[in-house]
Amino acid sequence: MREILLINVKGQDKPGLMSTITTIMASCARLNRGLEMLDTRQSIIRDTLTGGTLSWQIILRLPEGLEVSPVVTDLRFHFDELELQFNHQTLSDGDYEQWVSGQGNNRYILTLLSRNITAEQIARVANITTEHGLNIDQITRLSGRCLEFSVWGASPDLDKLRADFLHISTDMDMDVALQEDDIYRQNRRLAVFDMDSTLIEAEVIDRLAEAAGVGDRVAEITERAMQGELDFNESFRERLAMLKGLDESVLAGIAEKLPITEGAEKLFQSLNALNYKTAILSGGFTYFARFLQERLGVDYIFANELEIVDGKVTGAVKGEIVNGERKATLLQQIARREGISLEQTIAVGDGANDLPMLGVAGLGVAFRAKPLVRQSARQSISVLGLDSILYLLGFGDKDLQILSQDNS
Repeated sequence: MREILLINVKGQDKPGLMSTITTIMASCARLNRGLEMLDTRQSIIRDTLTGGTLSWQIILRLPEGLEVSPVVTDLRFHFDELELQFNHQTLSDGDYEQWVSGQGNNRYILTLLSRNITAEQIARVANITTEHGLNIDQITRLSGRCLEFSVWGASPDLDKLRADFLHISTDMDMDVALQEDDIYRQNRRLAVFDMDSTLIEAEVIDRLAEAAGVGDRVAEITERAMQGELDFNESFRERLAMLKGLDESVLAGIAEKLPITEGAEKLFQSLNALNYKTAILSGGFTYFARFLQERLGVDYIFANELEIVDGKVTGAVKGEIVNGERKATLLQQIARREGISLEQTIAVGDGANDLPMLGVAGLGVAFRAKPLVRQSARQSISVLGLDSILYLLGFGDKDLQILSQDNS
């Protein structure tokens, strides 16, 4: 019977160390012909004082008839010389078969986002992961605000799992996103965004209403519409009618003072550097969408055309209202036009009228959203800015720094 050996090596990292370790393993393989490398994994935890700690695991299958002892003795001698901690264990055929079968299980990427990541947050995430029969086999630090977990296991109840993560997210001031680890995650090509309360920290129609002296009445209707309590088209027409007679000059002043959402500019700089196509799909107004298009470098805008006659807002809109269903249709049309599959698309929004496009997109993100939307969307971000969407795509701060340098 051929023995299977699991080796663990740990110690202070230094230049050339991995080259030295792999040379030792190659030498061991030459001395013991038929030695097979079945699996290997290496990680380094960086430290500003020591340079970092290396952790390295390897699974070997020994040739027929070769005892474990001489192989371990030889390896221990070399690793002791390098001042590395070394331990080993033999695996049974059952242990190894379980490991092999595990490779065929579903794999997921779990992303933890927080202003300040704590041990308790990590523990709560790990506990829920275990409760749902999933295993964490790797944790990667993308930034001081983000940890990425590689997770595998039999198919869990994803709706229940996401609901459990959403519950602890509220308690722990963090966000937890769970995605299938597939070829599309780092291969998105189109990102579309709602505008009001997503790209900007305001509802433009509420700002217009304030200028028209009907701010409180319109804001109440807006809030109920975003919560999904009112039909969007009817509530939109009702609010718009209250703006009749507003002077056109008011629009420019509001546009110049629109508060851009935290992280929006960084996100678009990165998406543009990565050659993404981008779009604003808004139930707001094209006048303000054009302002953002120029500032952020957006490829497409689709919003409502505010009717203005003789310098005055008429209280009507030109053409078809951009509601939830229209947003989903526009996302699909842009994707077809650009030759991009829906699995490669991202949609981001905060209101109930964004749910249709969030459901159609490969990655749908409820951003600082109303409770109904957070519960219904597959992914939700509330504690960080829009640039944290880049973490969901697998980009770390180092990657974004390189993109920023290349784009400057």
